[in-house]
Amino acid sequence: MVRKILDTIKRPFEKGEKFERFAPAINAFDTFLFVPNHTTKKGAHIRDAVDMKRTMVTVIIALIPVLIYGIYNTGYQYFIQTGIQPSFFECFLHGSEKIIPMIIVSYAVGLIIEFAFAVYRGHEVNEGFLVTGLLVPMIMPVDIPLWMVGLSVAFAVLVAKEAFGGTGMNILNPALTARAFAFFAYPTYMSGNKVWVSEASNVDAISGETILGSLASGNNTEYMFSQMFMGSIPGSIAETSTFWVLIGALILLITGVASWRIMVGSILGAAVTAFLFNLWGANALMSFPWYNQLIVGGFAFGIVFMATDPVSAAQTLKGKWIYGILIGILCILIRVFNPAYPEGVMLAILLMNVFAPTIDHYVVESNIKRRKKRMISNIKPV
Repeated sequence: MVRKILDTIKRPFEKGEKFERFAPAINAFDTFLFVPNHTTKKGAHIRDAVDMKRTMVTVIIALIPVLIYGIYNTGYQYFIQTGIQPSFFECFLHGSEKIIPMIIVSYAVGLIIEFAFAVYRGHEVNEGFLVTGLLVPMIMPVDIPLWMVGLSVAFAVLVAKEAFGGTGMNILNPALTARAFAFFAYPTYMSGNKVWVSEASNVDAISGETILGSLASGNNTEYMFSQMFMGSIPGSIAETSTFWVLIGALILLITGVASWRIMVGSILGAAVTAFLFNLWGANALMSFPWYNQLIVGGFAFGIVFMATDPVSAAQTLKGKWIYGILIGILCILIRVFNPAYPEGVMLAILLMNVFAPTIDHYVVESNIKRRKKRMISNIKPV
């Protein structure tokens, strides 16, 4: 029935018809509901059941556990200010009231821009924004105004994506670009000790400072390892729980969507760097145990869902190791030496996005030189 309805709606948009120009917009709904009914006709390609749509849906599935916990934790952080012991349903309901409007705004703004560019350029709407549209609200503070979410999404889609040619051509992760824009354009809404929890109206003063923010101020954290690992702490909407991020990572690794080399490389780079700073111990952030550095802030979420972005990350096998290790090292360096940006992982990933093509270039050049030397050494004189 749905197929017949869509076919009827699409007739005025077919080739040669009155609204042919707007066919990409209507075709987007078709490919969202059904498997695309066309295949590659020319050029190098692989016959496989996995296409971009399935890849994006897999990432969405991996994000769902983190999102559900993020919705719950938003409500939980709200209610503990008042001393009330809420039920799971109460926490989830309050979190939904805060987060679902952000998701709606993100998708609405982003898809409108995507559709407009698809119609203007005459190509089909790609499924890449399915993930970006969900990632952007998940890495924002819960009380950020909706218009800022929309403006950040618009900036990310226009500057970090469409300016480079659209899905598959961008050099920067669009979701992180949106957060970076909001961070530098509206710093008072993205940092401080009151922006990371939904503020209760009947509470005069709250302390919603993140663990890294507290350490950057020279204070120690009172949270236990279990709280930091499970995520019952202040922070961005869906970045706090390492446990649920690991569930998402497992889904991505089993399905082969994400690179385990980037994940492991980032963990190794961060762990070794943090351990060396533990030996120094000059301030609170340096003294913070290296294993805790891996489970606080957005580190786990960043390396699983954004550092592994197949478009903006390194492509070669050796390059993925280098790319991941450098992200881990830079994340800890930024946390320790720049108290203004105690998070670290956002800037580390964006910086390495820029250098990923360079890393791949030198890896390929190195392989070419090595093979040339091997070929010359194997040539026997006549």
